[in-house]
Amino acid sequence: MITRNIVTENMYLDSIMLMSLSGTLKELGGVDEASVIMGSETNKQILESIGLLTEEGRGARPGDLIIAVRARESKTVEQVETRAHELLEGRMVEDREREVQLPRSFETAIASFPNANLALISLPGQYAGREAMKVLNSGRNVMIFSDNVPLGEEILLKKRARDLGLLVMGPDCGTAIINGIALGFANVVRRGHFGIIGASGTGIQEATVLLHREGYGITQAIGLGGRDLSREVGAMSMLQAIEALEHDTETRVILLISKPPDPEVADLIFDTVKRKKKEYIITFLKGGLEEAGRWGLHFASGMEEAVHQAIAVYENRPFVFRPFTEHPEKLVERAKKERMKLKKNNCLRGLFSGGTLADEALLILSRDIGDIYSNIPLEERFRLADVSKSHDNTVVDLGEDEFTRGKPHPMIDYTLRCDRLGQEARDPTCGVILLDVVLGYGAHPDPASVLLPAIQDAMRTAEAENRYICIIAYICGTEGDPQRIDRQRSMLEEQGVILLPSNAQAARFAGLVLKGG
Repeated sequence: MITRNIVTENMYLDSIMLMSLSGTLKELGGVDEASVIMGSETNKQILESIGLLTEEGRGARPGDLIIAVRARESKTVEQVETRAHELLEGRMVEDREREVQLPRSFETAIASFPNANLALISLPGQYAGREAMKVLNSGRNVMIFSDNVPLGEEILLKKRARDLGLLVMGPDCGTAIINGIALGFANVVRRGHFGIIGASGTGIQEATVLLHREGYGITQAIGLGGRDLSREVGAMSMLQAIEALEHDTETRVILLISKPPDPEVADLIFDTVKRKKKEYIITFLKGGLEEAGRWGLHFASGMEEAVHQAIAVYENRPFVFRPFTEHPEKLVERAKKERMKLKKNNCLRGLFSGGTLADEALLILSRDIGDIYSNIPLEERFRLADVSKSHDNTVVDLGEDEFTRGKPHPMIDYTLRCDRLGQEARDPTCGVILLDVVLGYGAHPDPASVLLPAIQDAMRTAEAENRYICIIAYICGTEGDPQRIDRQRSMLEEQGVILLPSNAQAARFAGLVLKGG
């Protein structure tokens, strides 16, 4: 193997562009591994940990760009270098063509857009906090897409925002829709009367998509970042977002979405919304339902249940939980038929790109089929000893740090998921594979086209060994998304993939198959 680092001095790219370039280069023939990353010390450590750092890369400075590649032949490395320069040159030409419109600093941005009241920051974590404070001190709200921002800086920023009557979304806030404008990873959904506040990117995406499919829309979808509901941060941004939506005349019902908060923080949130005028639907995955009686609030166990509860409240009618919204009898019969095709290969493998979608599937499946191993387990005793190897029933969140260090997120680059799909298919105990496919801005432009060859190979592998694999998927997206959801559906269904209308229903159907209906 040949490993090379190409360093371009003084070239900053944001994380979405870095992930996109990494994915493009890795798809070139003969490439074993590729990563485009900024030259910070943390990033260099990541490259070293995966065997991609050379002496040239070690000399890179934080503002330099590192293109790291590993391939079997030097010719392939040269092709990657040429392609990388073509992509970068194309970006620079595009920037030069737009440089009249695109400011190069925060100060010139303010001069160009004096009425703007929100800034989005996507910088290396060690610089993001400083720039965010500039934004706040200028009297503007801020969304921090960057991760690796020190916790102490997050607390200082949110206290400053609270004092100024402004809002900080993030750090590590990947999804928001503000006044109809999608920020980060988000789907094309209609406007309406539902507000969403979430410490979860794919949780927000799922809720907005399901509301859209039911014919409803949102006023705002406010992301918080994953640490806002921790004991240290104390839900500062969530409490401010609640106050903002309380005073928004268009918002009628508000959904709160998060993984379980710190218990004291959860009580603070419950006490706050209990005293508000508007209706709230609360879904804190892995917890919260037992609080419903004590607080007299609307709690849901997952995103789909939360959406349907919210609609029932909005329409002033009773809420009736339905495990399957379309043709439940037919689904039960199909599950029985799928189970009959399985032999001793009766284990589940869930391969997820969305962390909250993986969490929701874990909760549902653990109730339906029992213990499940994971890199994000419900109980520590079910944590995978080696995240690269599944055993028994396993659900893996491929978006966790152990999979994404120095690599694109699996919503952008499907290489890791396709490789893992083939690995699971070769396991004679694997009978059911469960997938999420997330569409929208920032996601892979055509996920079905890269999933199909891996699915075909998996099915051929099983067939050659006289086995059958049932592949179940959910597509999180709308007809307005750039990936054309109808095309994605038809491509997957033609290959025999069973599609369900929500993540929760896909998980329930997987459980039905394993239980034989």
